[in-house]
Amino acid sequence: MVKVVITGIGLISALGGSLEDSWQNLIAGKSGILLHQPFPELSPLPLGLISQQPSELTMLTQMVVASALQDSGLVSPLADCAVVIGSSRSFQASWEILARQMYEDAANLSVSSLGNWLDTLPHINAIAAARQIGASGIVLAPMAACATGIWSIAQAALLIQTGQCQRAIAGAVEAPITPLTLAGFQQMGALAKTGAYPFDLHREGLVLGEGAAVFVLESAELAKQRQAKVYGEILGFGLTNDAYHSNAPEPEGKSAIAAIKQCLERSCLTPSDIDYIHAHGTATQLNDQMESIVIQRLFPQSVAVSSTKGSTGHTLGASGALGVAFSLMALKHQILPPCVGLQQPEFDLEIVTAARLSKIRQVLCLSFGFGGQNVAIALA
Repeated sequence: MVKVVITGIGLISALGGSLEDSWQNLIAGKSGILLHQPFPELSPLPLGLISQQPSELTMLTQMVVASALQDSGLVSPLADCAVVIGSSRSFQASWEILARQMYEDAANLSVSSLGNWLDTLPHINAIAAARQIGASGIVLAPMAACATGIWSIAQAALLIQTGQCQRAIAGAVEAPITPLTLAGFQQMGALAKTGAYPFDLHREGLVLGEGAAVFVLESAELAKQRQAKVYGEILGFGLTNDAYHSNAPEPEGKSAIAAIKQCLERSCLTPSDIDYIHAHGTATQLNDQMESIVIQRLFPQSVAVSSTKGSTGHTLGASGALGVAFSLMALKHQILPPCVGLQQPEFDLEIVTAARLSKIRQVLCLSFGFGGQNVAIALA
């Protein structure tokens, strides 16, 4: 089997404009979540904004792709590089503006007034990233709710493992702070009122955040040839679907357990080989409960667990990609990142409350998305 390694990381989050800034703020126990009112028609809410106003998807993608390339020491054009960039919301902000224009000025609506609406189709962001790096090979644009980020990385790894390419740029970008997204989550009763507190007895719900994480994946052989620095190796992954409910996880996590078992099997690992689990940990009642059951059922009680959403907010489709970036930094620095926001744990897990040095060899990163999407990836 072809070994797949990660040689570059680009990351932008509410915690910082770069991988290093985000990591330093995370291990210092800081949070990028603040009270914001980006839309006058909606009351103020805790949000993980990158700057004072909601970010724009295209700009966010350009920045994160450029920093991943720079970090890997590669220079475009990269004609034979595959591109797998996902998003769960994609250009929703643009579509909302368009819908508002149509509603407010229906009488004067014409095709020309719709602008370049074809440039806001869900897959266009991945194509724009391919153009940016001069890639002319495979382009994929996965959408799997909150499982999108890890699924994108898994798909890219699969392309390399099956010999379809030797290099891929993969990850996810999310700019979900829009009136409709906020109103929808609020209507569902899923939004927190003061902040994100994963696995806490008094957790209130999720805090929406924006962010992006993109990786350069290469065959180990190619990375060795060009003497690239290596963050880690992708050992394996597992993907399943509950087919249970549109927005609630299957309570016993049977399908989530199947995804993790599939991942461990493909990675030739046992549960006791895992030193750290980067949990999905959304701080909603249902997710944290299901995820705790799954971890307790499969892993030794001593395995370190944390969720970084108390720092970054929940970046939906990008959240798993952010988790992979933080997991690779944990491997690099041998530091366990903390579960920021946790005061009083509800579950009997070995939750990391403050960053600490630890021997970390194998890491598992989890994501569970709406529609019952479950994904796990193992890194070493």
